[in-house]
This record gives sequence, structure tokens and C-alpha cells, in this order.
Amino acid sequence: MRCMMCESLSLQHICNTCQEVFLAPSLYKRKILNNIEVISFYKYSEIKDLLHTKHTDLGFYIYSILADKSLKLFAKNFELPLPVVSVPVDDNVNSSYSHTAILNKKLKSNSIHPLYSKLRAKNKITYSGKSREFRLLNPREFELKYFKAKDVILVDDIITTGLTLSQAVQVMHKGGKNVLFCLTLADADLHV
Repeated sequence: MRCMMCESLSLQHICNTCQEVFLAPSLYKRKILNNIEVISFYKYSEIKDLLHTKHTDLGFYIYSILADKSLKLFAKNFELPLPVVSVPVDDNVNSSYSHTAILNKKLKSNSIHPLYSKLRAKNKITYSGKSREFRLLNPREFELKYFKAKDVILVDDIITTGLTLSQAVQVMHKGGKNVLFCLTLADADLHV
């Protein structure tokens, strides 16, 4: 097959050279509801075309590569005295996989234990390309399923307005959980 970025022959969808050159992560931070920090690894504009593969079969491979380059590396260097859990935001299966579950799985480490199917949106309306007003009028209506751990890291692919993560944080707090911070692949609010 050929690399999606440089079109060289490759055994992966994105060759190792392009991964090193174009997918080296950075850390970007912003705050949302209750002063919760959101840490992102890429500017949305840098990986926009790759993120748009998420509802295709190809997306499974692209999200795995992006998660290896960012979240897996983060987890490897993240240490706390007591383990915490990570919970993907709305890890429903689309196109035979869940893109947020792929991201969450890469966080597995001595300090982070990934959980699945714990925070699901009842409202299935897509927010992609929608205004802040639309998002406010159509909340996600998250449902939290029981789990024992108290300290949580929330995981999503993109932060745009911050409303989805803010709603997720509120639901977690109502459920007696302490959200330490949120992790996303990309921040759409950052400009090149």
C-alpha cells in the first residue's frame, strides 16, 4: 500500500517517516467548566483530514496511529501514586469501531486503567460543523453507568466549543466522580 501522506510504499497507512515528521505531538492546554484542564496533542487544522476518517473503516487505523503517537506516549510518562481510570466520551460503535474507545485503550498503563461503556449520550445528534447555539439547544444528555473508581480522566477526539466535555464533567460530578483532567487528540480552537 502507499502512505496517505507522501505516497511512498509502506506497510502502514502512514509511513514511519511521515509519522515522525508530521505527527509529532505537542501539548496544548485550555480550561473548561469548573477550571478543568483539557490537554490536546494536535491543532485540529494540522490533522483535520486524518480526523475526518473516523466514520470509515480506514479511521480505525488512522486513530490507532494518532493514539500511539500521543495518548500512549502520554500514559507512558504519566504517574500518580494511586491508579486512576480513563473514560471515553460516548464510545458508541460507528463503522464497526468506536474512535474514542481506540484512544482510551492506548492510555493503559500502571497509573491509568481504561474503562468502557460508562458514559454514553442519549442524544445521538451529531455536533460536527454545528454552531455553539445548536450545541446548547441539543445537549448530549449523558448517561453515567456505575463504576467504583472516583478519580477519572475523560477522553475525546476533538475539543471545539468545550460543551461536550463540560456536559460530561457535570454528569461525572453528579455521579460523585472527580474529573482530574480531559485528554483530546485535537483542539479546534487553536489556529496555525
